[in-house]
Amino acid sequence: MKEIKYRKLRLNNEEETRSLGLEIADALEPGDIVALIGDLGTGKTALTKYIAEGLGIKEEISSPTFTIVKEYKSGRLPLYHFDVYRLGSGEELLDIGAEEMLDGDGACVIEWADIVANVLPADSLIVKLDYGEDMGSRMAELM
Repeated sequence: MKEIKYRKLRLNNEEETRSLGLEIADALEPGDIVALIGDLGTGKTALTKYIAEGLGIKEEISSPTFTIVKEYKSGRLPLYHFDVYRLGSGEELLDIGAEEMLDGDGACVIEWADIVANVLPADSLIVKLDYGEDMGSRMAELM
């Protein structure tokens, strides 16, 4: 991954979430993994949509909750969008054949990544999302 600043920031609105997504997309290279961690409704899928936008992906982005992974190939890099909420471990992720995507020619964004953290590379970008103090705001920590 190209240089990305590790920090904590407050996302006050959708436009600030978009800016973060575009920044992350700009830094992505083949084989990179973005691990999203946060409670339901903290903006994991919204951030993924903006990462996809930054990659030039034209398809509609939706959460792959029931399919585990969706592939998008219309951007400058393929995007593999995982929602691992229904998995019990990292081993289950590998059992479904995700290893070739994790080590592949595209970038992976993994929602609920804390569930599969034990199989993610140490150089994954971790983005922890929390509810902010004000209605509609979020806190993001890039690690």
